[in-house]
Amino acid sequence: MVQIVTVFGGTGFLGRRIVRHLHDKGFSVRVASRRPNPSSGDNPQLRSIAADIHEGPSITSAVAGAIGVVNAVSLYVERGKDTFRAVHVAAAERLANESRQAGVEYLVQISGIGADPNSSSPYIRARGQGEQAVSAAFAGATVIRPAVMFGPDDAFLNTLIKLLRRLPVYPMFGRGKTRLQPADVEDVAEAVARVMQRTETGPLTVECGGPRVYSYEELLRTVARAASVRPILVPVPFGVWHALAWLAEVLPSAPVTRNQVELMQVDTVASPSLLGFADLWISPRPMEAVLQSMLGSS
Repeated sequence: MVQIVTVFGGTGFLGRRIVRHLHDKGFSVRVASRRPNPSSGDNPQLRSIAADIHEGPSITSAVAGAIGVVNAVSLYVERGKDTFRAVHVAAAERLANESRQAGVEYLVQISGIGADPNSSSPYIRARGQGEQAVSAAFAGATVIRPAVMFGPDDAFLNTLIKLLRRLPVYPMFGRGKTRLQPADVEDVAEAVARVMQRTETGPLTVECGGPRVYSYEELLRTVARAASVRPILVPVPFGVWHALAWLAEVLPSAPVTRNQVELMQVDTVASPSLLGFADLWISPRPMEAVLQSMLGSS
């Protein structure tokens, strides 16, 4: 019997990969979004459906008959009613409640390393509070916390490559000491798919960090060396970055946001006390391998 998994946020950077990895493992996948893609209608095991995570009845229809649900909906800039709390807390809790009532066996909540319900950052705090709300509403929920993710079409490495090539003097976040553990987006998607294949239904928290921890300065130098450029790296205080991000967020496509600045002020490194890629039998791909393929095609 074919098992159905509904993926909210399945059209995003990570969501698209989750959908593919689930489909490759034999699941029938519903891609739930406000604007469904009708082109997927020719594959009965891969359906795009209209659903709004802010509306209970819409969720009820989307998760009916599903064995699993994935919440990969994310928000990086607040716009009107789409606030961090509305998306990462209220909507996540609503989806968890509806999934429990529908008899869903597996619920995966995508969060992020560093999520903290007590953070002074509205974004980081909402992520942490969302985890709490989901776990309270759905006792067996799995929380997946990726580190910053990279991939051929990401907004992380691609942005760094472009800026390092264009700017002979590169402004760093702070003194460049923040530690990061970048993860391949494909590995994170595979982790979600393997969690959905579990025979147990108890709660899990999995932190997905890549094979190497970098300081921000080390990461910049690694990317610059691969791109054959030698920029001068200049420390810029976080206070300046906050001011610039506040101004940038009025633009339709902000080049930097306040939540990005806030994330760069805290280390995003997987905790050795929590489950990780190794516990799911995944050997994470190094950033340098993807970096080389990206530079080769650019």
